Amino acid sequence: MQNTTKKYSKTKMAVAAAAVIALGLSATAATSATAATASCVVTTGKTIKVGFLNSLSGTMAISEKTVQDAQNLAVKEINKAGGVNGKQITVVQEDGASDPATFAQKAQKLIQQDCVAAVFGGWTSSSRKAMLPVFESNNSLLFYPVQYEGLEASKNIYYTGATTNQQIIPALDYLKTKKIKKIFLVGSDYVFPRTANKEIKAYAAANGMTVVGEEYAPLGSTDFTTIANKLKSAGAEAILNTINGDSNVAFFKQYGSLGLNAKNCPVISFSIGEEEVKGVGLQYLKGQYTAWDYYQTVKSAANKKFVAAFKKEFGAARKTSDPMEASYVAVHLWALMATKAKSFATDAINKVANGTKFVAPEGTVVVNGTNHHITKTPLIGIVNAAGLIDTVWKSPKPVTPDPFLTGYAWAKDLK
Repeated sequence: MQNTTKKYSKTKMAVAAAAVIALGLSATAATSATAATASCVVTTGKTIKVGFLNSLSGTMAISEKTVQDAQNLAVKEINKAGGVNGKQITVVQEDGASDPATFAQKAQKLIQQDCVAAVFGGWTSSSRKAMLPVFESNNSLLFYPVQYEGLEASKNIYYTGATTNQQIIPALDYLKTKKIKKIFLVGSDYVFPRTANKEIKAYAAANGMTVVGEEYAPLGSTDFTTIANKLKSAGAEAILNTINGDSNVAFFKQYGSLGLNAKNCPVISFSIGEEEVKGVGLQYLKGQYTAWDYYQTVKSAANKKFVAAFKKEFGAARKTSDPMEASYVAVHLWALMATKAKSFATDAINKVANGTKFVAPEGTVVVNGTNHHITKTPLIGIVNAAGLIDTVWKSPKPVTPDPFLTGYAWAKDLK
């Protein structure tokens, strides 16, 4: 990796262990996370195993169950087309249970006991950071499908969701064009919202915006009375929402009960997709903004095929969303890179990763072999009466990933 990765991925094993402990794992788990072992991946048979690690229980299940479905669809498509390197993919599924420590422990199991060639999953940045030392110490691959706060790169993670300059900054640029000056920040109390809001505050200071409030609630919170009252009295012209999981239900319900709506104080959310709209409640989200790089309504031949296949597999009433599409893309990219490498080994895949292309539902994506992110096309959308999201602004071209924000002078002091 080049120097840009060193801000996070300097990882000496002692540092990795400390990070895991800080995220709530036991010392034993931290030690095992840093004890590298030889790969046990079996490549002599007719099948190759991969791991799916998603929250199927807990506060994040509202989002992550849908990601699992998209991953299964991708595996089915790849197997139907002949598999990878002549082998059919078999899946070992584990439940991260919306808990970073569980994600790290299950990742260790998938790598060392189930001997999977790659793992797909994770949602919160806390879960990803808990897993990172596990994958680095075992030299295994994690494909992470969700937009996040950036400031990270690892040779053992491929990030198929948006980094900061592909989601948050375009959203702020959009608000700037709408003459928004006063913003209120509300988020879940963990890595992504707090880091994202540091970036938002740095952008605001450099672009004539004022942050009139900043509030956090623990993941899973159901009481937003105090926060909602604060934002109502703050005089905000827009709310930037980094709440994750089912806490969004409580937040928008309380927000609406105070007479706030998309017209008098719009919310732009970074973690609510089409599948979450139903869970939160269309009555609360109609007319509200989202920032992503994919919507079900994207007009492309690849997306038409993807949506039709997903609905055929899981039901006509189901919707597709950005993290679902990014997880679907992740499985296909892994298959393409393994095919290109003629190997399932991490080092072999990393060697050929750069420039790998996939005609995705969102548009053609390209892997950056240096920072392991992919090109994305930022979108701003509004939730419509059908619970889908209509694009109101689109980047004129795909955006090259810049996870460390090296192209932005105002971000030079961010870490």
